[in-house]
Amino acid sequence: MDTIVIQNVSKRFGNTLAVDNLSLAVHPGEILGFLGTNGAGKTTTIKMLLGLLSPDSGRVRVLGGDPCAPAARSRIGYMPETATYYPYLNLRELLFFYGGLCGMTRSAVRARAEMLIERVGLGAAAGRLLRTYSKGMLQRAGIAQALLHDPDLLILDEPLTGLDPLARIHFRDMILDLREQGKTVFFSSHELSEAELICDRVAILKQGALVVCGAMQAIAGDGGQNLERVFLKVLEADTAREVPA
Repeated sequence: MDTIVIQNVSKRFGNTLAVDNLSLAVHPGEILGFLGTNGAGKTTTIKMLLGLLSPDSGRVRVLGGDPCAPAARSRIGYMPETATYYPYLNLRELLFFYGGLCGMTRSAVRARAEMLIERVGLGAAAGRLLRTYSKGMLQRAGIAQALLHDPDLLILDEPLTGLDPLARIHFRDMILDLREQGKTVFFSSHELSEAELICDRVAILKQGALVVCGAMQAIAGDGGQNLERVFLKVLEADTAREVPA
């Protein structure tokens, strides 16, 4: 069973067609890069995967069920593009707050939180108020929050924004570790070089429609193009295509 199934989904806001007849499946244990320019429909699609928006037409299934169902939501970790946290909490307090929302015991939160705080490189800053954090530090805090309850599916919206080169390496290693654990990762990004390094497959949107979907090696072809070249080429084309995984 695929972790995510999107079938002929469309979503309109007034006269704007944000998502146009999108069909896409994400396999268990896969890292899928969901790529496109600003306004391509990536965040709207993510909100439908989370049950925050309903499609006007088509069907969305996540972890075998309705994305609005508690059984599905409890198995999803989500990091928004721009996270807003209460500024007078420190990171440990933030994670205890989210752990409570997820129904975790305090002992379970404590053990998991300390491991994640170190994993995202914020051990020395864990006692500082979040209002003192830089953009990159808040992004790392968001990654820890999304992983706190050990979700089966991780949905990340532009997770690399604000990360310095060292933090990007740590993020890449963390995502690859999650794949080794059998987790599924769905992340939107315009950071093409990073997506190329970690994704099993990429799906590229243009004006709400799927332009290309497939494994990097397959969409690059025999010419060995990098993802930036592929991205530019498919955005200039008018027809959508799916290539073998």
